[in-house]
Amino acid sequence: MRQLSANPVLRPAARAGGVFRRASFLIQGSLFGARTGGAAVANIDGGARGNPGPAGYGARIEREDGSVVELKEAVGIATNNVAEYKGLLAALAWAVENGLASLHVRSDSDLLVRQMRGEYRVKHEGLKPLWQQAQALVRQIGRVQFEHVRRELNKDADRLANEAMDEAAAIQP
Repeated sequence: MRQLSANPVLRPAARAGGVFRRASFLIQGSLFGARTGGAAVANIDGGARGNPGPAGYGARIEREDGSVVELKEAVGIATNNVAEYKGLLAALAWAVENGLASLHVRSDSDLLVRQMRGEYRVKHEGLKPLWQQAQALVRQIGRVQFEHVRRELNKDADRLANEAMDEAAAIQP
């Protein structure tokens, strides 16, 4: 796969300090098959103000070459756990799109980490489809590790999630 700059007329490419924003690139698959290899660490976070309330996620992905990608998105009205899973799905989808063979996911959500490791069952009906999507993406990557981290070690993802929640709150009536 190769990354092509987005059409500058439709959306200008954003690159500040080596940080690429997801919306600034189009992903085009290769005619010669998927590129495989490479590793990254993804710090993810999600939250909702009100639970449920205006929700968003953030993900900070650092590739082994030191390049950083930041993803964030407002997800409307949702619960904290749904927003956490949306952040995970965004990081996993990015890893698949970019042909990574290994991804280390760090999250401050103990529930999400334990569910993805298979230590806890997913009981909530609203989380089951998100968990299934995440499992399908994990299988496409190959090697994915899940690590629970304290909130203070997840500051960048938390910042992005809060920015997304601010955006979600601004579009709510």
